[in-house]
Amino acid sequence: MPDSIQLHLLQPGQRATILRINGAGSLRRRFIEMGIVKGETILIERNAPLGDPVEYFIKGYHLALRREEAAQIEVSLNGDS
Repeated sequence: MPDSIQLHLLQPGQRATILRINGAGSLRRRFIEMGIVKGETILIERNAPLGDPVEYFIKGYHLALRREEAAQIEVSLNGDS
């Protein structure tokens, strides 16, 4: 398995592939409903002025997640960042 890192640790402009979704019950279900699924590529767009939330681009749309939520998602950094 490739080295994994939590999504909230990445910087704007980096791309990653989703490896695992942690979290329980409704949070995990909400991630899946938003298109955050294993194997999908996600791009970190930008941080809010105070650092939270962070804007991501996945499956053709922009998504904002709190850092606390993004910490539940494990990704593998893609080399073309």
